[in-house]
Amino acid sequence: MAESSSDSVSVDMETIYLGGKEHIIRTGRGSVSVIVYGDQDKPALITYPDLALNHMSCFQGLFFCPEAASLLLHNFCVYHISPPGHELGAAAISPDDPMPCVDDLTDQILEVLNYFRLGAVMCMGVMAGAYILTLFAIKYRERVLGLILVSPLCKAPSWTEWLCNKVMSNLLYFYGMCGLLKECLLYRYFSKEVRGNPEVPESDIVQACRRLLDERQSINVLRFLQAIDRRPNITEGLKRLNCRTLIFVGEDSPFHSEALHMTAKLDRRYSALVEVQACGSMVTEEQPEAMLIPMEYFLMGYGLHRPCQISSDSPRSPLSPTCIAPELLSPESMGLKLKPIKTRIPRPHNADR
Repeated sequence: MAESSSDSVSVDMETIYLGGKEHIIRTGRGSVSVIVYGDQDKPALITYPDLALNHMSCFQGLFFCPEAASLLLHNFCVYHISPPGHELGAAAISPDDPMPCVDDLTDQILEVLNYFRLGAVMCMGVMAGAYILTLFAIKYRERVLGLILVSPLCKAPSWTEWLCNKVMSNLLYFYGMCGLLKECLLYRYFSKEVRGNPEVPESDIVQACRRLLDERQSINVLRFLQAIDRRPNITEGLKRLNCRTLIFVGEDSPFHSEALHMTAKLDRRYSALVEVQACGSMVTEEQPEAMLIPMEYFLMGYGLHRPCQISSDSPRSPLSPTCIAPELLSPESMGLKLKPIKTRIPRPHNADR
């Protein structure tokens, strides 16, 4: 595998996409797509999606929620990083390319940050993407200001997850993105309320996700799945995190217990957990409004806020007071003593890192 260096990173292609610009960047660990939205002089928020997803299928609901969008886009330039081969229109990755491991994917993120001359960044990840960004924060602590994690993973796969991953791997290898595989993925992402049943049709978000899954190249999904399936337990590394962490998890998520385990291992002074009722793993799509108030208080700790206050009769969040622990909304828990984010670093005079 090629050695990583800052001069090995180059933009092969840029396309304008729905107001954002796509950069296909070559790294020492393969090419990666990054969609950039917003003013690059603003602090950076990087996102990483779950298995078989990209920014359109994993974060669109959150960024289409007007209040959440005003909070995030007002304060950040957003860098949507896709797992290799998960971007829209991606070609099948050659079987001759080395199979990535989770460390390769985190090092790829480092090269992306170095290309854009970003210092410390805010991170938002969902499920497998949350694992990748948490591992990145453990390995490169000085490059992460905070973590917003949705239904995160931190342990090695349980027997149940291992068996499910094995079934999905075989389906991908022999049948591609078939109907049964999509059902497995939709179970991973969404609660039964939105997946529907013989009497109740599946919701619009599930139908949209199903259509987007049709665009994935099965070999590319298989490569990411195998990397995640071989992930190590990073529980011990959580003790070395020196950034604040906000965790969301749906009560119906298959990874609910994993999120509780991770929360228990983090320093309670610098972390908070939000359990969202009647929701699956992908809170960003199923109940994005539930993320607004906790994110707002969390980001206040960095001197960030929404551009204007909304009226008192405007809808805020479907969460009832019992869904959020009282300490979550305390200034001490959300880190209000932190200084504002500064992520831009000067361009180095040479290519060395």
